[in-house]
Amino acid sequence: MQIAKHKVASIHYTLTNNEGEILDTSKGREALHYIHGIGNLIPGMEEGLEGKVKGDKFDIKVSPEKGYGTKEAEMIQKVPRSAFGAQPVEVGMQFQTDNGQTVTITHVGLNEVTVDGNHPLADVHLNFDVEIMDVREATAEEIEHGHVHGPEGHHHH
Repeated sequence: MQIAKHKVASIHYTLTNNEGEILDTSKGREALHYIHGIGNLIPGMEEGLEGKVKGDKFDIKVSPEKGYGTKEAEMIQKVPRSAFGAQPVEVGMQFQTDNGQTVTITHVGLNEVTVDGNHPLADVHLNFDVEIMDVREATAEEIEHGHVHGPEGHHHH
């Protein structure tokens, strides 16, 4: 069975950048299960998985445009140091803004802190080393809910 819209694919993957650093991997964990064709994965990943079958091993190269986007200058802002109250602030720390956006601190000055609202993988070329573990039909309930359910079914609490 080929990976196509509304198929559930189970994959193992290792994600590296162009420098060869491992950014994420499913090795040592359960395979990633997702419903294909409904936007659960970045576009470049879905395009690269389309039509593949169980047992396939291959690489997918994803440009920033089909990954997490390119960095936007207007997403980088300076905010008063006082906005963080008494909590310690260091470069690399991440915070949720009031509207739910995640920002990363890129510079800490005496009175100002620079925050970057771009995705941490914006502008990064992504290289996925993928192995297809399984492909099956998604159930009507999975398609309706937009995510994969486990072997025992799924219960919303």
